[in-house]
Amino acid sequence: MRIKWAAATSAVTIAVSVIAAIPAQALPAVNMEKVLLAAQIDPRRPDSALTPGAKDHVLVVEQALQAKGFLAAQYVDGHFGTSTTTAYTNLQKSFGWSGIDTNGIPGQTSLERLGEGRFTVTNIVSAGSRISYQGKTINTRTKAMLAAAEARLGRTLTITQGSYNPGGVGASGGTHDGGGALDISVSGMSDTVKVDVVRKLREVGFAAWWRKPSQGPWEHHIHAMAVSDPHQSISAWHQSGDYYLGKNGLANGAADDGPSVTKRTWEEVQRGE
Repeated sequence: MRIKWAAATSAVTIAVSVIAAIPAQALPAVNMEKVLLAAQIDPRRPDSALTPGAKDHVLVVEQALQAKGFLAAQYVDGHFGTSTTTAYTNLQKSFGWSGIDTNGIPGQTSLERLGEGRFTVTNIVSAGSRISYQGKTINTRTKAMLAAAEARLGRTLTITQGSYNPGGVGASGGTHDGGGALDISVSGMSDTVKVDVVRKLREVGFAAWWRKPSQGPWEHHIHAMAVSDPHQSISAWHQSGDYYLGKNGLANGAADDGPSVTKRTWEEVQRGE
């Protein structure tokens, strides 16, 4: 009897050990970089086309939004369109947030809260902290991007308008209300240099244009938006999406009038992609 009992005990011990060794089912991983790109580009598309590489990640986010009652099943399709943007805004409001924190842009905190028990978040994109630079407020991600562009140019650029400046300049249409926005002086620059500044800003992940008086109520300047900055205002976010779709970022939706570059985010630039 003792032998049988010992054998049974050993069998139970082995069975428990085997079960303990089986890993829990891994949660799906949502790539924040991919979701951010889709959230910028998809709402600006004239159709329901998908942002390359983003579908699976957007689907997981949309499924979580649907499960929480923010998004109808018909919009769970991998396209981060206006319905998904509205759903995400309502999610942010449900946290008790307001202002720029309810811009419908998937930031790290909101994604992680949405994903609790459903998915993990990888490839985190952080705007960083707000700082004062050249007497203007920007964030640390934007400053790092600007420094990289200046290194390529071999010159320092002068900021005439920074970020987080709600209502600061009416002609800007709210693009500077949140993060990632810069206006840069072109004083003393030749036209060739202006174009080169735009090119170098684009090469490090800015959606940038040389703005002219013929385009609006402003003087010559360079307008730049840090693509994928999760602190952007809604109008700035739209400009980033338009840039990826080959437009000029203005209300007329005309074709991009800036130099052609391979479009990359700051995170892709840092990885050498």
